[in-house]
Amino acid sequence: MKIIELRSDTFTLPTPGMRDAMFSAPLGDDVFGEDPSVLALESKLANMFHKEAALFCPSGTMSNQMAISATVSKGQEVICDELSHIYLYEGGGIMANAGASVKLLKGDLGRLTKSQIEAAISPDDIHACESAMVSLENTVNKGGGSVYSSESLDEISNFCKKKEIPLHLDGARIFNAMAVTGQIPSQFGAWFDSISICLSKGLGAPVGSVLVGNEAFIKKAKRIRKRLGGGWRQAGMLAAAGIYALDHQVVRLQEDHQRAKAISEICSTLLWVESTLPVVTNIVIVKIREGLNSTIKVAELAQKGIKCSPFGAEYIRFVTHLGFDDEDLSRFEKAIKS
Repeated sequence: MKIIELRSDTFTLPTPGMRDAMFSAPLGDDVFGEDPSVLALESKLANMFHKEAALFCPSGTMSNQMAISATVSKGQEVICDELSHIYLYEGGGIMANAGASVKLLKGDLGRLTKSQIEAAISPDDIHACESAMVSLENTVNKGGGSVYSSESLDEISNFCKKKEIPLHLDGARIFNAMAVTGQIPSQFGAWFDSISICLSKGLGAPVGSVLVGNEAFIKKAKRIRKRLGGGWRQAGMLAAAGIYALDHQVVRLQEDHQRAKAISEICSTLLWVESTLPVVTNIVIVKIREGLNSTIKVAELAQKGIKCSPFGAEYIRFVTHLGFDDEDLSRFEKAIKS
């Protein structure tokens, strides 16, 4: 029985073309700043997002945490949605790494508004925790791949600039968002002070994320990366995979979105499914009926060859990616309805 892998888009494998690019990549020592492939990847994304500099990192968690530590001082706070990856899934890094507090807001499927953020800014009072960063996520993982509109980002960015509060983006699936909205990288570069961009999810690289920002910020982030043990050596083979992904595997993200919508439609016909969150990108979150348990249901689906993830007691998540094609979709429908 062939496994249908829908736990995460991190399960993608390098394509033959990507493997060729990796094995032919020119290499050097990145800790000394001499790996030409790493430098090419960093330059490519800095230019793409209209930022001064970029830094290649092993993971999105590291790039997010580096951004927070480079921006927020001990005793200050980060404002984010309660569904944010930086809060839920990064091992308490905001506290452990930056010594900072978190102010959680309840948005719409993980999306905050300018008015919510404005109301959350701490007063200039020694009794209050100083608000030092606003962090958004786009797409929102726990929000079922929800995306921000340009109008909303305009309002939030303008407000943060006016208040002189740095605005960070956890852009783990930022290219999925752009595939839906038609937004372009330079817009995000103008909206945000720092952006974490993941290469190992829908884009299909085996590992890696890139943090972009101004030169002073990236210089500080690089020191933090070293302290965390994130210095690379001949990392060019991995950087070459990221370059290949950006050149060849962005447009096809729309295929993942179409298959995700098909999965949602299939699930909506199942007796054990109560509802699904709106599907706009490559993440499908279904709510199971009362009395059922998501962990047990996921185990049952695994017996049918479908691997997915429990997302709390009442929810199950399916994520489409380049390793899941139309043939897999057909097999999924037959298996889940059997």
